[in-house]
Amino acid sequence: MQQVKAVISRRKDAPVEIATINVPDPGAGEALVKILTCGVCQTDLHYKKGGVSDDFPFLLGHEASGVVEAVGEDVTNVAPGDRVVLNWRAVCGECRACAKGEPQYCFATHNAEQKMTLEDGTELEPALGIGAFAEKTLVAAGQCTKIEGDLSQDQYAAVGLLGCGVTAGIGAAINTGEVKRGESVAVIGCGGVGTAAIAGAALAGATTIIAVDLDDEKLETARGLGATDVVNSSQTDPVEAIRELTGGFGADLVIDAVGIAKTFEQAFQARDLAGRVVLVGVPNPGTTLQLPLDEVFSRGGSIKSAWYGDTLPSRDFPMLVDQYRLGRLDLDAFVSERIGLEDIEPAFEKMQQGRVLRSVVDIAEV
Repeated sequence: MQQVKAVISRRKDAPVEIATINVPDPGAGEALVKILTCGVCQTDLHYKKGGVSDDFPFLLGHEASGVVEAVGEDVTNVAPGDRVVLNWRAVCGECRACAKGEPQYCFATHNAEQKMTLEDGTELEPALGIGAFAEKTLVAAGQCTKIEGDLSQDQYAAVGLLGCGVTAGIGAAINTGEVKRGESVAVIGCGGVGTAAIAGAALAGATTIIAVDLDDEKLETARGLGATDVVNSSQTDPVEAIRELTGGFGADLVIDAVGIAKTFEQAFQARDLAGRVVLVGVPNPGTTLQLPLDEVFSRGGSIKSAWYGDTLPSRDFPMLVDQYRLGRLDLDAFVSERIGLEDIEPAFEKMQQGRVLRSVVDIAEV
């Protein structure tokens, strides 16, 4: 067992705090990871606010890069010294999704069996089974995706963001939305996930990429990551604007990265006949939606939700790291600031105010 510093949330809506925690040595199928960097994600805020469960105290953090320090029995995918990106989809290989060849939908993903605890023995619930606002964390070995090749120290902050939000957005475009070369794509909501969806659409070869948001600064950021056109929906009807920018037809793919009824309705109305709608913004519990069923039928196409961007980390992370190295995917642009563990509470405030794409916590060097 090791003792390390970590950021925990003790109770609903209380400020986070730095505490000493106990991290067990890895057992069978587990890996001990020294954390290099970890992004501050909206999901961590949901945990803090009690929006995920009431299983306090939580060990927050999950968008992380790290170095494997030790592994337990039967671990073959990583070894001590490997640099990794952590993920929350360690597929089981046995559930009905895995059995039919769709492991990206695995319904029984693995986490570490052993619990990390406070010094007094109180068990911690790690965010998304990771808990990476910590000097070290214990995960299932399948939650580690090895980074091949060299990266500079500064690049780990960007690559670590593949662990959640950036991949959710890119995957919503490439995997769920199946963007094809030459297609038109509109993204409603240009926070971290929506902006990543724009980058994903550009990476996939879309030629018209329309960013929609209420904030001109976010729209300019989206333009820098691949948007060909921007629409401020506080000034212009976004449905009409998207149609005008696509020859009057609507976009081949519209991604709702907000997750409220209004934006989903806009996405539905702004797509072309036989076009696709993808919901990647996470709705609040209890959110309801009304759509004319005859229009659902007459417009054709598809309506999908993106779970983690339908990402399979072992397949997608290495490809995205390669695209980053080749200069085709600007992951550095998502890193708004570099902070310490003690700066996480203010980072939550900046995130809620829309002032950052991602604050990234620097924890250790390689």
